[in-house]
Amino acid sequence: MRRLALMLALFLFPACDGPAKPPAWPAVVEIPAGRFVMGSDNAEREAAYRLDEAAYGHSITRRQAWYGREFFPREVETGAYYIMQRPVTNELYALFIAATGHPAPYVDEATWNSYGVVHPYNLAQRHMWVGGVPPQERGRHPAVLVSHTDAKAFAAWLSGETGENWRLPSEAEWEKAARGTQGRRFPWGDGFDPKRLNSHDAGPYDTTVAGGNLSGVSPFGMLDAAGQVYEWTDTATGGNRFVVKGGSWDDKGCGVCRPAARHSRPATLKHIIIGFRLVRDAG
Repeated sequence: MRRLALMLALFLFPACDGPAKPPAWPAVVEIPAGRFVMGSDNAEREAAYRLDEAAYGHSITRRQAWYGREFFPREVETGAYYIMQRPVTNELYALFIAATGHPAPYVDEATWNSYGVVHPYNLAQRHMWVGGVPPQERGRHPAVLVSHTDAKAFAAWLSGETGENWRLPSEAEWEKAARGTQGRRFPWGDGFDPKRLNSHDAGPYDTTVAGGNLSGVSPFGMLDAAGQVYEWTDTATGGNRFVVKGGSWDDKGCGVCRPAARHSRPATLKHIIIGFRLVRDAG
């Protein structure tokens, strides 16, 4: 509890914006070694489909068996590790861009159209960086338009800067941090509450300040574990695709925002609904 209180205090009193005072290294929460319940049973999946149907007025997720990709409940063991309390923000990612010259988050229209995503290019443009600088007033929002490869490059840079081994989490590590050990359906419990996350149910249909909704905190102190942005993991599914977790600001329902929900995206994809956070091993 003392660690959680400290982490929340760091969020509530962040460093001032501006080039003279760059953001501190990211706050983390500690996840102990041990077992946790991973996956979902039929009752949880049925409840998720019903949430979607009530929100969207159709049964597409059920007909396409979206939640049939989830593991059935089982105990999984992890080692101890630390995970970033919030997704990597634009202001932190900007330090990486400035230090390395790595391409800033941007996608041209032809590339965007080649992805075949439902979001129009004009919606994506509000998240584009210009001249290596993030969009105005989005410094504390999650960094998006970041591919899996970009996220790993950031992890390598942060490791060099801090002398610690930062990496993308495995799917299991991410899920444990998001739901705790007892298999909660959502980070806060088993009932969906649109006020506890940034989704299209009650949100602005856009990213918001990372970790700004403290009521959605997970049992371990992780923020934005549901909604806001999907997050890359380092769990591969074949064909250069990796699992993403957590749901996003444009989802309703929000069955897909449950920690057990899972699907994969190509490693090269740069999407406005996908960001990331990192872990490092404890000890």
